[in-house]
Amino acid sequence: MQMTCFSRMRANAAAAALALAAAGPAAAATVCAPGTATILPPTGDTPLAQIAVEIADTPQARAQGLMGREALPQGQGMLFVYETPQPTAFWMKNTLIPLDMLFFDATGVLRRIHAKARPHDLTPIFGAAADDPDPDRLLVLELAGGEAARLALTPGARLAHPSVPQQGAVAPCR
Repeated sequence: MQMTCFSRMRANAAAAALALAAAGPAAAATVCAPGTATILPPTGDTPLAQIAVEIADTPQARAQGLMGREALPQGQGMLFVYETPQPTAFWMKNTLIPLDMLFFDATGVLRRIHAKARPHDLTPIFGAAADDPDPDRLLVLELAGGEAARLALTPGARLAHPSVPQQGAVAPCR
C-alpha cells in the first residue's frame, strides 16, 4: 500500500511538471494541481520547491497522517487541509521518521517551520508561537526531516495550491 501512495504521488508530480512546462515560464508559479504543492518566495514567481503531496483533508486522514511510514522521499510530503483556519498542534506518536512541519495561514503564507520533529515524541508541536497575534492555520505541510533547510524555506514563503482559498490567496492559482 505504501508503494502505491508513493507511486501515485510520483504520477501526480509528473503530470504537474508537464502542465507547468506546457504553461511556460511566466505561468509556472501560478499553475496549480491538487497533487502538487508549489512553494514560492515571499516575493517573485520562481518556485523554491514543487512537492508531490498526498492530501489529508478528513479528520481520519489527518489523524493517521504519516504514522507508520518508514520513509518519505525527497520532494514528497503530506498536505493537511482543515475546513476552517484554527490553532493546530501535532505530535509524532507512531511516526517512524523525522519530519519538518510547515504551518500556513488561510492566505497561503508560511507562518512557522518546525524542523526535524523527533519520531515517537508526544510533545505537542504548535502551529504558532504563544505570542503570535494570529495563531490560526489552514494548512500544514509535512516533509522529510531536513527538507525545509535543504530547500531554503523560511517563514513568509507562499503556498500555491487549490486548497488555499483563492479569493485571499497570496499566490493564487490560474
